[in-house]
Amino acid sequence: ALVLAKFLETGACPLARRHVLELGAGTGAVGIMAATLGAIVTVTDLEELQELLMVNIENNKHLVTGSVRAKVLKWGEDVTEFQPPPDYILMADCIYYEESLEPLLKTLKDLTGPDTCVLCCYEQRTMGKNPEIERKYFELLQRDFELETIPLDRHDEEYRSEDIHILNIHRKCT
Repeated sequence: ALVLAKFLETGACPLARRHVLELGAGTGAVGIMAATLGAIVTVTDLEELQELLMVNIENNKHLVTGSVRAKVLKWGEDVTEFQPPPDYILMADCIYYEESLEPLLKTLKDLTGPDTCVLCCYEQRTMGKNPEIERKYFELLQRDFELETIPLDRHDEEYRSEDIHILNIHRKCT
């Protein structure tokens, strides 16, 4: 999350007055950073993380120049209330449970429009089932999306890491 938040802070993506949705927000760090850069942000996660998100939004509201709110979104379920498609979807460290891959991909397909930019940051893990889960995720993702790896030299200098990747993802043109 810190790598993606610091990448946003570099100004690589114009966020002011843009609609941003963070999936699997956890603490909300990435979405809150986007809101400090002027974005209109909805951070989403499961019900059990809403209290943490609210506390973190409250504790950082003095930094926000856009807006930020927290909402429940369970991957694979209805996304009607999050339409129209946002300008950006942010995801940090969302690729690790095999059971969540299909619901996550369904949610991404349901949420993205032709102009939605998805920024996905993940740590490449080499232990256990992680390499297989990553391989499967990217194989499934590439059915509907085009991926571009953001080179390490464009990441924040202090927060970059060889094993943490940021991808720029767009819907394939139909």
